[in-house]
Amino acid sequence: MSDLRTKAYAWVPSLYLGEALPFSAVMHISVIMFQELGLTDEQITYYTGWLGLPWVIKPIWSPIIDNLKTKRWWIVSMQFLMGVALALVAFTVPTVFWLQGCLAIFMLIAFASATHDISADGFYIIGLPKKDQELYVGVRNTFYRIGMVIGQGGLVLLAGYMQEGMFGESLQSLSASWMTVFIILGVLMFLLGLYHAFILPKVETVVHDRFNFVEQMREFVLTLKVFVTKPHLISALCFILLFRLPEGLLTKIVPLFLKRSAEEGGLAMSDVDFGLIYGTLGVIGLLFGGIVGGWAVSKWGLKRCLWPLVLCITLPDIVYVYLSYFPTSHLWLIGSCVCIEQIGYGLGFAAYTLYLVTFSRGERSTAVFSICTAGQNLGGVMIPGMVSGFISVNIGYQNFFWLVMAFCLVTFAVTAFVKIEKEG
Repeated sequence: MSDLRTKAYAWVPSLYLGEALPFSAVMHISVIMFQELGLTDEQITYYTGWLGLPWVIKPIWSPIIDNLKTKRWWIVSMQFLMGVALALVAFTVPTVFWLQGCLAIFMLIAFASATHDISADGFYIIGLPKKDQELYVGVRNTFYRIGMVIGQGGLVLLAGYMQEGMFGESLQSLSASWMTVFIILGVLMFLLGLYHAFILPKVETVVHDRFNFVEQMREFVLTLKVFVTKPHLISALCFILLFRLPEGLLTKIVPLFLKRSAEEGGLAMSDVDFGLIYGTLGVIGLLFGGIVGGWAVSKWGLKRCLWPLVLCITLPDIVYVYLSYFPTSHLWLIGSCVCIEQIGYGLGFAAYTLYLVTFSRGERSTAVFSICTAGQNLGGVMIPGMVSGFISVNIGYQNFFWLVMAFCLVTFAVTAFVKIEKEG
């Protein structure tokens, strides 16, 4: 066992699988479950949008994780906590207070998941030599995406199979299928916690038992000072906050559009078809786009690749305009459209991420990068996601997708003004 603990392949894949599963449950699976249990698009996007708050504000409590206990302790503790909480969702679904209960538990899972993310990323840095960090970056990203496939693909697919075959078509069958999904998720997270309790190497020699609030506030202020004195701050902030605006609007509406009935303007996809197309093929397309985008930037540099990759993340959004005007039941056509858009998103997001890395270089780079990702989640995920349902309900899916295409001009504008230094 001690020899196995020194092998990164024994814990890196499972660590990032454990990072993806709760995020998928809170931000993706919940959307489908709430839609099937009768909530409107406006309610779903507003409620689940708020669930993204912990990933926005996580830089505030990240010093606690660095200075209290060990990152290994936080990882294992959060995985056990999330395992129990995910199982609690299952037992809350059939109750009369299911909505309030599920939202409260999802928010707990979101905070635990954001805490786990901080711990896992920090552990990856201290647990591996720099050479191995570069070697395993593809492995961690791949297993993160596998976790997303399991969550929004495989488990949604399972819910669909249970609804169609095992339990029939009633509302009770919906509750039973989603109870099963969340019990499975809870068991998976609990097993990951048990596994990591034994397999994660003990690389931190000091266990911190006290947290100095005043000292950490001073450190946070110093980090903030470094951030606000970065060159070209205004254009950088606009880029960080607004680059992902079109995708932020699409993220929660596309699954709802694919699932809503034809009378509601949707494509009436079943859970089985949705899990197969959006949760599997779409995630694979996203992973492929990310790999190719990262390769392109490493070969030709961010400055030369930026505009081509910006076009990749914006122009393919037109596929949803097409599907809204020409709805179809042909899975190959829907799958092709989703895959094209997700490949484009993966390409563009690779450039965006590498810009954040470039901007964060220098003094306190890790802390500055965490502020950048918080801004990314605020402007590119949380706020657009919260308002997207209100917009789509009031103007319809067709006009909503045209509006998304119009907001691509915002992405073009912030890209035109952002400053990128020439690579050396």
